[in-house]
Parts: sequence; C-alpha cells; structure tokens
Amino acid sequence: MWRIQVIHGPNLNLLGRREPELYGRFTLAEIDERLRGWAQEQGIEIQSIQSNHEGTLVEAIQQAADWADGLVINPGAYSHYSYAIRDAIRGVGLPAVEVHLSNIYAREPFRHQSVIAPVCVGQISGFSWHSYRLGLEALVTWLEEQTGRRREK
Repeated sequence: MWRIQVIHGPNLNLLGRREPELYGRFTLAEIDERLRGWAQEQGIEIQSIQSNHEGTLVEAIQQAADWADGLVINPGAYSHYSYAIRDAIRGVGLPAVEVHLSNIYAREPFRHQSVIAPVCVGQISGFSWHSYRLGLEALVTWLEEQTGRRREK
C-alpha cells in the first residue's frame, strides 16, 4: 500500500466561502473526504494536514519522511516564495507533486512562478478539487514506474 501525505497550505481552510468562483464551492473537509474515498478505492493510504503557518508545513514534510512514500502539496501562496518549504521537500527526498485548485498561469503574473515546482516530480493546476486527485494518481503512477511495485487493492 502506498502512503501519501497530503499538505494543504495557507487559506485553504477557507475553501467553500473564499472566492468560490475561483476556488470552487467544496470545503476543505469535503475535498479531504473525496480524496480519502478515492484513495481507499485505489489501495492508497493518505493523511492530510492544513496549516496557515510555514513552519508547521515544513515540520509536516519532515515528519512525512518517517512514514510516507510521497507528498501531494498545495502550498498556496507559499508556492511563490517559500524557500523553507522547497528546502524541506528537497531535504527529505520524498517525491512530491505540487497542486493548485486554480490555474495559476491564467492569473496574476506573480503567481506564474513557483519556487516549489523545481523540487517536485510534477505540478497540476486548474482542475478545482480534482487537481488533488490527479496529483495523487500521478504520484502513485510515478512511484510504481520508479519502483516496479504496484499498489495493493
């Protein structure tokens, strides 16, 4: 069974009421519930954490190295400037997929640059909550191809 840490960054606790035209109407709890359901069907164990604090996210990444096979992370605005999160991902050596609910490349120019993406195996954006599911699926497929190990359903 693959074990994946899902990390939700700042302001994602406001989903469902924060700019729903941009981020959708699902709450973070609803997204996590959908992810758990999909993951369970696929034989994938996930744990989720959300924080508005950069240090808490860094610690979650570091702790994931003790149990997880990979990371799916939506760093939110930290994508554009958090070298601490970038260094934590690189430092633990876990493969990571960066995800975003909105298409960051169709938004303000400052959102087009991610300092996190270069230390990830990939990035998915613009598919609302499905970005997380697609990120999980892509990460597990990447892990299977790298290791030759298949998920156990």
